[in-house]
Amino acid sequence: MAKNVDVDVPVLIVGGGGAGLTASILLSSLGVPSLLVSRYPGTSTLPKAHILNQRSMEIFTDAGVAPAILARSAPLENIRGLAWYSGLAGGGPEDGHGRRLAFTEGWGGGNADPDYIAASACATANLPLARLEPILKAHAERQPDATVRFYHELVGLEQDADRVTATVLDRETGETYTVRSAYLIGSDGGSTVGDLVGIKMSSISEIRRVVSVHMSADLSEYFHDPEPMIRWVFNPEYPEHLGYGCTVMGMGPDHWGDKSEEWVAHVSPSVAGDAAKNPENVVRWLSEALGIPDFNPRIHQITEWHMETVLAEEFRAGRVFLVGDAAHRHPPSGGLGLSSAIHDASNLCWKLAAVLAGRAGDSLLDTYAAERRPVDQANIDSAARTAVNHTGLGSALGVSPDKTVEENWAALRLFWEDLPGSAERRHVFSEWLAAQTMEFRQHNTEFGFTYDSAAIVGDGSPMPVSIDPARIYVPSTRPGHPLPHAWVTRAGERLALRSLVHGGHFALIAGEDGQAWVDAAEKLAMQHDIPLRAARVGLRNVDLLDMRLAWLKNREITSSGAVLVRPDGHIGFRSIGSVDEPLTVLASAFSRILGTAID
Repeated sequence: MAKNVDVDVPVLIVGGGGAGLTASILLSSLGVPSLLVSRYPGTSTLPKAHILNQRSMEIFTDAGVAPAILARSAPLENIRGLAWYSGLAGGGPEDGHGRRLAFTEGWGGGNADPDYIAASACATANLPLARLEPILKAHAERQPDATVRFYHELVGLEQDADRVTATVLDRETGETYTVRSAYLIGSDGGSTVGDLVGIKMSSISEIRRVVSVHMSADLSEYFHDPEPMIRWVFNPEYPEHLGYGCTVMGMGPDHWGDKSEEWVAHVSPSVAGDAAKNPENVVRWLSEALGIPDFNPRIHQITEWHMETVLAEEFRAGRVFLVGDAAHRHPPSGGLGLSSAIHDASNLCWKLAAVLAGRAGDSLLDTYAAERRPVDQANIDSAARTAVNHTGLGSALGVSPDKTVEENWAALRLFWEDLPGSAERRHVFSEWLAAQTMEFRQHNTEFGFTYDSAAIVGDGSPMPVSIDPARIYVPSTRPGHPLPHAWVTRAGERLALRSLVHGGHFALIAGEDGQAWVDAAEKLAMQHDIPLRAARVGLRNVDLLDMRLAWLKNREITSSGAVLVRPDGHIGFRSIGSVDEPLTVLASAFSRILGTAID
């Protein structure tokens, strides 16, 4: 596409952050041309949104960008969990400086947690947005069906029953041009698109104000443990104006863990505003919070932001859809924000591709909001709860601004010396930590979420009962659930069962005696141009061998049953056993899922 001339394109994407770039990549992988415009000259420089959970990495694997992300991500041995420390240096007792008070696994423990290993072929990754977005942008720009234009701003938008007409400003030349598209994805963080189409934001609440600092500093003198991904430091001098302490995370880029060259630190000063614009103030706050006198980092960027919860009342207005921060904003607790945006894009893009190809009805697009908004609401609620729970951390440690410096040091000493009261204090903290695992080990929240909409053919079966609905993911093939993970083998090659949906395919997975399902699915796919892969999975006379019996344990169908998996990896239909007319039954299922007549 030539610049500064009118453009016709199936999908216009407004916003070049994680959600918009993911949408561009996914649409291109589905053969859908798109134009992405971003009002900014480049990708984000913010050192935030670093956790890419297993579902996100599955999506990036599907899209072919995972290898580039993993090449820059922190090694698994440096993202095993979270740790809490006493002040790193300063006026306290010398043997107390930089003491590690506690450690817990988080987000799969560097893929050491058996539940996480069993759930997915992909491990959680750790790469801050400032380094992730350039990778996504470069990948998007290489795709044949994607055009990416930064420093181009949406300044006007109209739509009718047939198309969206947008006016875009080239901020470098000052010229405007018109973009006509069948659909528009608003991924601009809520700055423009939502207002232009009249979508209101609700559930707005502010939890706290945070100052974040991206800096270069050598902290290896104070930290001597490579495995934590996130570190909380409590300086027993307890500067009251800095609230609950200081959070620091390594940012690499060449070394990670305690050897990181760059860090991001978060503090919540009671006085910020204009004060946060003064680097001298911010460095002083860091020095006080960390307990490092004469701290002299090299500051790259200082940002002040509000930890808030925001949810759009609607995710769709005609031919316009909101994804990511344009539709919802979360506290960072649990690392759900960016992954939620990626999951939004995954849910929407295959549906847009199906409608644009003429194989699905417009009603399929209504299921985007029906499926994603409840999940995003649940993610917001989870992040808000765990963010608020952080306020109890000081009490759990036994430190307080109402105590003297000596009393605070004495409280922390109970963690590394066996003194009267040590066992009791450690148990109090362990109880707080157990409650906070809803943030660090929310496996069902981040991975096991389910959908319920017109694009899911329910079978009347009850929802599986989880011991803990936030922390424990229970694999199931019940319609609406994500496809359970299994490594299977074909002709000596091992592959993840989920790979059947790569490239926007439906997957029909039948039992050993389910050839009739495979034949019916392949016939319908050929007749109606539905991208589909079909296979029998088991241990005998099958297409894919389930050597570890991982699929057998979770399939919940008989050898003559089948499940139909949507391109986003969620189960769309299930038959426990055989039926008299599998072609008719599958045609009805496809008709329900796609919102159009399939016969």
